[in-house]
Amino acid sequence: MFARITGAATRGVLVALLIVMPSLLLPVSATESPEIIALMAILGGVLTFAEYFSNYPSFVEFREAPPLNRMRYIAAFAMVGLLSLLTRHPLDPTGLTALVHTFGTHLGAALDFSYSPVQLIVLMLPLDTASETQQLMRSAASIAYLVAGLAVLGFVLAIRLGNWPVANGAFNVWVNLPLFDPTTGGDVVARLQRDGRINIIIGILLPFAIPACIKLMSGLIDVTHLTAPQMLIWLVAAWAFVPVSMIMRGLAFLRVAELIAQKRRAAYAHAETLQAV
Repeated sequence: MFARITGAATRGVLVALLIVMPSLLLPVSATESPEIIALMAILGGVLTFAEYFSNYPSFVEFREAPPLNRMRYIAAFAMVGLLSLLTRHPLDPTGLTALVHTFGTHLGAALDFSYSPVQLIVLMLPLDTASETQQLMRSAASIAYLVAGLAVLGFVLAIRLGNWPVANGAFNVWVNLPLFDPTTGGDVVARLQRDGRINIIIGILLPFAIPACIKLMSGLIDVTHLTAPQMLIWLVAAWAFVPVSMIMRGLAFLRVAELIAQKRRAAYAHAETLQAV
């Protein structure tokens, strides 16, 4: 019980820290609505604590199948932290922010090629946007995209080299997939493979679709508000994290389907051996 409380409380604190990180790293003049941010951090921490303290799953997938959710959190933490330092540089430069700014500038120059997601997110800005703001957006998108790519690569290595998820013991479908009902909708393996492929396809398309949707909605919303420090951080972080999270979810579904198919083949082979005997 003590270990469960400690683990749930630690996760709640980490989620709250992630939410308030931009406000902690940015200068006071660039922070907006600290009361709302504090409320969101408390709510996020409480919900996370309640989810991991409960014996019964509710909505968090793969909670007993590390390191998937840990890798997701690390990716989100790295994105928000690096983007906060990058956004702080024009306002309150330090040695660390200068290092992140220089790295983002070089990375943005490498990833800003024709029809790349980085170029599309820069093109969604109004034509009269200052060149410094465009460069900041380009650097932020490049850093977030790099972190997302490393997260996917790390999870693929965890599957292939770390034998995820069976390396940590038996995989409980009910606990790790609370929103998935294996008793309805036909064959479980086919459904998992279908859902996995759909998640991967949507995750690949979203970095291209989100800037296009924002550009189409420019007549309804003022896109210039998206370049405010905190808004830029969360916009770019969401633009990179949501697709990478869906891709990792799709890979996890395909891996679970593969394990179920392997167990079926082993069971069929064992049954045939018994019949032969």
